[in-house]
Amino acid sequence: MSVIEVTDVNRKFRNGKEEAHVLKDINLTVEEGDFVSIMGPSGGGKSTLLYLLGGLDMPTSGSVKINGTDLSTLKDKELCRMRNEEVGFVFQFYNLVPNLSVEDNISLPLMIAGKKRSDYSDKLDECLKIIGMEDKRKLTPRELSGGQQQRVAIARSLVFDPKILFLDEPIGNLDTKTGTGIMQLFREINQKYNKTIVQVTHSEPAAKYGTKLVRLVDGQIRSIEPVTSQPEPI
Repeated sequence: MSVIEVTDVNRKFRNGKEEAHVLKDINLTVEEGDFVSIMGPSGGGKSTLLYLLGGLDMPTSGSVKINGTDLSTLKDKELCRMRNEEVGFVFQFYNLVPNLSVEDNISLPLMIAGKKRSDYSDKLDECLKIIGMEDKRKLTPRELSGGQQQRVAIARSLVFDPKILFLDEPIGNLDTKTGTGIMQLFREINQKYNKTIVQVTHSEPAAKYGTKLVRLVDGQIRSIEPVTSQPEPI
């Protein structure tokens, strides 16, 4: 079952009289349970494509569908709800609130949605268990390492139990050992919890933790291939 369908997508940006054609005739299908890695040179459109998939931006032409819904047909309020509840985002920078505890940072999307603490306490406990930080729930980001902060960001992306996670260079700020642990966690989330994952990465070793590799060059998909080799330390 396809959860993401991209059809004839183009994305152009205009700066005065100049126009940059960043994505060109993109067609891509992501099936439920896939772990897709998008790779390519810097400036090739990888992050732009990821933002289109997650509804953070809209194509100039073509369509992006999530679970059968064309994102361009959604009103702003519906699109915000979709981004908050149906998909999760993890970025290179952790984007945690410095003065909030670990558990409050994780719960933030639920607080914004007006949920009561009593309604999500079990889900919060589950997310803390997934990232292995039950004993650090009262700490603030200032008291955590970079890897721990990224784990909190991962838990926050899972708290609404989305079907899809979008990752933008999730280990870009981490050392190799910590990055390996984070990629192992994503692999577990994909396999054990059946989350569909789409990541942008410059790292060939990180891409091997997925199931499918998309190579994007100069705004065009050059190849889509299964990942057949076993993951190794980053």
